[in-house]
Amino acid sequence: MTLVQSMREEELIRKLKHPGRKVRIVMDTDTFNEIDDQFAVVYALLSSGHMTVEALYAAPFFNELSESPADGMEKSYKEIEKILQIAGREEIPFYRGSTSYLPAKDQYAESEAARNLVERAMASDSEDPLYVLAIGAITNVASAILMNPDIIHRIVVVWLGGHSLQWPDTREFNLFQDVPAARVMFDSGVPLVLIPCMGVASNLTTSLSEIRDYVRDEGELGKYLHDTYENCAKDHYAYTRVIWDISVVAWLVNPDLCPSILVPSPRVSDDGCWIHDPTRHLIRCVRHIHRDGVFRGMFRKIAGSSRNDED
Repeated sequence: MTLVQSMREEELIRKLKHPGRKVRIVMDTDTFNEIDDQFAVVYALLSSGHMTVEALYAAPFFNELSESPADGMEKSYKEIEKILQIAGREEIPFYRGSTSYLPAKDQYAESEAARNLVERAMASDSEDPLYVLAIGAITNVASAILMNPDIIHRIVVVWLGGHSLQWPDTREFNLFQDVPAARVMFDSGVPLVLIPCMGVASNLTTSLSEIRDYVRDEGELGKYLHDTYENCAKDHYAYTRVIWDISVVAWLVNPDLCPSILVPSPRVSDDGCWIHDPTRHLIRCVRHIHRDGVFRGMFRKIAGSSRNDED
């Protein structure tokens, strides 16, 4: 199966530019896997001047916090529900994602999340695409593309996945969990904004002291985020933790804080390395993130939400 769809380079480049306006988004998140997904979801919900959150999708994950990809997805689904309740945003629909990874590069994994993404994408105007913010294994999004490849003309994907294109490997959790799905993303021709982990988003670290000073006392959401961070480690002395999932929201909120370039879409080798091919179609790749500006903006939104003046 040939995944690359016909999209004129002019159209692709146009859609790879920052929209410069408020957009509609869905977020695909393995919310229970780490503590940064929770920050990212809250950041998106509080960025109403830049985006309208239309739906949230639970992504599968499998590590020490889950018994299987299906269990990880279900735990993420319940964590999404919890966040929406705390935020008072229960009107936003959320959907279960796949219970497994892609069985092969040309076989999708069935889920209500992927079906909903296809439905929302096909209801979108190609000139007003739906932005898909992905911060987990890309299974649900890749499955939607395989279900209906025409959606690539109606969406823009912003994905935290892989490492810097100069990194010696790209065996990163989001990407390496589902390599077939990652290959779908890089081969499909979908407008893709890639935010690498190590070497780019890895500088988005913060400490309990900072969360205590700027987040803890900012209403119920602030307390939830503070407690989530505090419980992530037993010893917080001289300790920081990366909150890199917020990068996908930060790029939409302020692209000046996330400088990027157009590059040929890479391939992924079987052993988890980038393969560079200058003949490939273009994607946008973020090269650096200004850490202080991103956290300053997010903290202000959290503070504003406790005063009912977010965004």
